[in-house]
Amino acid sequence: MQLFLDSALPDEIEFALEQWDIDGVTTNPRHVATTQRPLMEVLEQIAALVEGTDKPVSVEVNPHLTDWTNIVQEGERLARLSPNFVVKVAAGEDGYRAVRELADKGIRTNLTLVFSVAQAWHAARSGASYVSPFIGGKETHGDNGLELVSDVTQMLAAHGYPTQVIAAAVRNSEHIAAAALAGAHCMTAGAAVIRDSFRNPYTDMGVKVFSDAWDATPPG
Repeated sequence: MQLFLDSALPDEIEFALEQWDIDGVTTNPRHVATTQRPLMEVLEQIAALVEGTDKPVSVEVNPHLTDWTNIVQEGERLARLSPNFVVKVAAGEDGYRAVRELADKGIRTNLTLVFSVAQAWHAARSGASYVSPFIGGKETHGDNGLELVSDVTQMLAAHGYPTQVIAAAVRNSEHIAAAALAGAHCMTAGAAVIRDSFRNPYTDMGVKVFSDAWDATPPG
């Protein structure tokens, strides 16, 4: 399972590329807004960080665009900025049409805000490179987001679709583990969640025991 960072902060992305060797990046309008900088400026800086690599960066089209022709135009514009950019489109009837048109032009896409197997199936049929089922979003409303990831992964495999699953809205280490066990091809999470997944209190307890033993050992 590949590790993606869910962020639009260039400094955070640069750190994650160097420290964690992340496999890719996902962004969304909310992440970009946190930078308090113009979208194009942020995207140009992110593009420079992954230049010369095969690491994909999902970049979302303007969510106000609802007509497929406008989504395609925006997607083409974003794709021209960097060969690493994957055009991120929200699930919806015109979104699927836009994905199909972009795929026909050789532009990679990520169908996002997926909350059902049916939506993922439409994405795969449309030629989406990635599909992003949201774990945390479903659990917020009492549904099983991890089950969705498993079901989507099984559906794609059963029908031989090449579309890859990005487990999204990952909020803790348990989500990461469950996504891996469910067969997700990729997992995207914020820096805090990724950093926390390196840790375990039992590891800390073990290190403390060994450190005390080390200090108690006579020198020489």
